[in-house]
Amino acid sequence: MAIDFRGQSRVLTFILTSILFPFLVSCTDDSRPVVPGGSDEEYIECIEYQNYMHIVGFCGTPGDAHGVAVSGEYAYIAADIRGLQVIDISNPDYPHIIGSYDPYYLTVYRITISGDLLYMACFYDGMEVIDISTPSTPKLVGQLAARPRGSTWDIAIQGDYAYVADAGLQVVDISIPANPLVVGFVDSPGSSKAVAVSGDYAYLADGYEGLQVIDISTAASPTIVGSVSAPGSATGVEVSGSFACLACYDNGFAIVDISIPSAPTVLGSVGTLNRAYDVAIFNEGDYACVADGASGLKFIDISTPISPAITGSVDTRLAMEVVLSGGYAFVADNEGLLVIDVSSRKSPEIAGYMEAKYDVLDVVIQEDYAILADDYSGLQVVDISTPTSPIIIGSVHTPDQYNVAVSGSYAYITCKSYGLKVVDISTPTSPEIIGSVDTPSSASGVAISGNYAYVADCHSGLQILDISTPTSPEIIGTEDTPGSARDLVIAGDYVYIADDFSGFHVIDVSDPASPITIGSIDTPGRAKGVAVAESYAFVADADSGLQIIDVSIPASPAIIGSVNAVYGAKDVAVFGDYAYVVCPVSGLHIVDISIPWAPDITGSLDTPGSALRIAVSGNCIYIADGDYGLQVAALQCQQ
Repeated sequence: MAIDFRGQSRVLTFILTSILFPFLVSCTDDSRPVVPGGSDEEYIECIEYQNYMHIVGFCGTPGDAHGVAVSGEYAYIAADIRGLQVIDISNPDYPHIIGSYDPYYLTVYRITISGDLLYMACFYDGMEVIDISTPSTPKLVGQLAARPRGSTWDIAIQGDYAYVADAGLQVVDISIPANPLVVGFVDSPGSSKAVAVSGDYAYLADGYEGLQVIDISTAASPTIVGSVSAPGSATGVEVSGSFACLACYDNGFAIVDISIPSAPTVLGSVGTLNRAYDVAIFNEGDYACVADGASGLKFIDISTPISPAITGSVDTRLAMEVVLSGGYAFVADNEGLLVIDVSSRKSPEIAGYMEAKYDVLDVVIQEDYAILADDYSGLQVVDISTPTSPIIIGSVHTPDQYNVAVSGSYAYITCKSYGLKVVDISTPTSPEIIGSVDTPSSASGVAISGNYAYVADCHSGLQILDISTPTSPEIIGTEDTPGSARDLVIAGDYVYIADDFSGFHVIDVSDPASPITIGSIDTPGRAKGVAVAESYAFVADADSGLQIIDVSIPASPAIIGSVNAVYGAKDVAVFGDYAYVVCPVSGLHIVDISIPWAPDITGSLDTPGSALRIAVSGNCIYIADGDYGLQVAALQCQQ
């Protein structure tokens, strides 16, 4: 595919790299792609992102997803005040809701499955037993009230008993599912949050009182026989052999030796970035997976228990619980079910980076330079001839900058309520503002073609500026849009606009003085960014992910494909058979678009900051990563 990214300044880079790419590969002794502009010693190899952990599917739920369980081809979500949601995961790329149990009175936090029965931990409403023999129509079978002044947080099943974390540990006879009966109870010193069972012992994650080991060999008389403090508040627990793994909320992860139940011992721990809610262990027992709240999933090598080490991560919105099944991690991620391919335990690495002075909001590439819009500090010129070590070589202050485009010796930077600034970058070490023009609203996206600048001006739609005299740009045409114009791209005689709540718009600019809207289509989310390749437009549609639109008939654009798993999509670029989508929460996602009506996520890369904008040049991906500056990543190898 040929592509106009966000302005004609990027077309030349794309065409050159598309034509030269095969020759660059074949002309090196080891057949490695070379970064144009760099020396023969400076290259970043393309990588196969599918060989690393990556998000593959997402299904939103009507309530907040707190818990998850998997049985066969179905995932079951504890959806807070919206009860139980049943999701078909037979195709992990496209999970979808097929049933629910949603009584008005419940708040569901965790769920556990045994055979055709599902047990719901319902806070103040205790435990409910649900028949899921027909997944599309789950039915209530039995109930158990919570303890006085208690709340039911978690449930584990073994044989004919349910072990319930509820102001301690309850042992419940479930041999008659319609009539669950408490047969034993032991109080705990802390606030019981989670429970796991193995053999004659239950292991209770007891908040700031750590791990409690409880002898359950006599169901009527459960007894605490050992305990150990955790690094933080124990909120999740899973057991494998002689080890218990703990999610420690504000202090990450710990592994405990439980070979002597009366004397459990913390062997090792490792901090995580956010709040560890839950933990799961891979079947072979060498890895643990932590649901770490706003920092997503952390994968931890526990093969050496005294020194657990994080080996990879996948950023998500708010990971609350994780279940591992068949090479996938199924995550209750607050807004729904997230499916992650974890056949590899590692994540791809950032190839290069440069710290920000404040927040890097946008990036475009011009030969050996990256031009950045940096919040508060203005336009920055960065030498990327060595892409692994970008260096700022010049800057100029601009007010309230947002996006930037480059054409020839000039950079055009949008400055919201301050309009558009024209910056001479012919001397990269000394960029200089030489012209400006105010726009009616708030200048956001910008693209350049010939003697014209096209500005997405929020509530004033499209503004077309004559820039034939860079020192005196002037508005010559305007076309309002019904939403808030955020981003745009020009291809031929058409401007394609991402118009936020109003979706996607096509404007004929064959006469720049008289632009006219000829087509539009609403998108399911909020259109934030747009790219065009051949006869397709690719829209970063916020929480509705990536939308692919057929624009072969510009007056009748039609959505033909989508990937909602890249929720929070902010910007998109296209190179070859792949779309590169950035999301502030979850970083970079690579989508195979070789079949536009059946796009498929190939891989993802967690960036340390908020991924806001993206540019592709040569064999590198450049990401404006907010307060973590400029991140450089390897391109996906072409098919």
